[in-house]
Amino acid sequence: MKRRVFLAGALTALAAISSAQAQDYPTRNITMIVPFAAGGPTDVIARIVSGHMEQTLGKPIIIENVVGAGGTTASTRAAKAAPDGYTLITGHMGTHAASVPLYPNLAYHPSKDFEPVGLIAGTPILILGRKDFPPKDLKEFVAYVKANTDKLNVAHAGVGSVSYTSCQLLNAVLDIKPTGVPFNGTGPAMNALVGGQVDYMCDQIVNAVPQIQGGTIKAYAIATPERNPSLPNVPTTKEAGLPAFQAQAWNAIFAPKGTPAPIVAKLNAALSKALDDEGVRKRLLELGSVIPSPAERTPAALGALVTSEIAKWTPVLKPVTN
Repeated sequence: MKRRVFLAGALTALAAISSAQAQDYPTRNITMIVPFAAGGPTDVIARIVSGHMEQTLGKPIIIENVVGAGGTTASTRAAKAAPDGYTLITGHMGTHAASVPLYPNLAYHPSKDFEPVGLIAGTPILILGRKDFPPKDLKEFVAYVKANTDKLNVAHAGVGSVSYTSCQLLNAVLDIKPTGVPFNGTGPAMNALVGGQVDYMCDQIVNAVPQIQGGTIKAYAIATPERNPSLPNVPTTKEAGLPAFQAQAWNAIFAPKGTPAPIVAKLNAALSKALDDEGVRKRLLELGSVIPSPAERTPAALGALVTSEIAKWTPVLKPVTN
């Protein structure tokens, strides 16, 4: 009986300490890990949102780019960080869904080793080609890559990245096997496409709008049911004749498992406030992002999204690892 009373008292004391820490949070700088190189879509979105969140939280949010293994190196580090709210990660469909079937020995599990904080934005996928790639439209693109698959190079940001997984889906739809060329992030991969060092890639719209508008690359189609306002002249894959290819990525904030609920709630509130800010919304929308509704921003909604995305991508990507 005395042992039970002691344990109950200890748990109550720990809960009180945790509550007090959460109430004071944050008291120092917060590190936001971005699992890819600076300049890529995840990095850009993380910086836009973090810049507003730190105003609400009253402490700086320091972006730390940790590259390697399609974002799983950074995700492993974040999963093992202290669950105190001072280390976060901006993950996405690749690091927190596609990584499960692609990495059999993954050192973390997206739905078990993180506390979901909130969804930042949806990011439609585009089929892109170098500026002088011969096909003029998607119909010609399909015929060309099927006829020349052995000669083509496809850029991506590493196995498990959005650029990798979305093009794996495209290649499966077209039944082709071009040569994949990995880079330490989507930013470097895009630079290679702009420089003509690779033939094509699948990429998030956030990384592609400036290049498309500047005419430094070709955009064949966007893999969503409707056209995007930031690129109104780019047809959907359905319009262009490839309805089977539908893909939209997403970016979201996660904390290590065990991070106190009050801290997660504070972070979620700061994120939601950022997404309601006119300046933040304008910047995200100009990049082609899809801003989630209030109901889609909750930790519970993000947790459900991760579970559903793992279920969606596992049958698509499992054959790649077999």
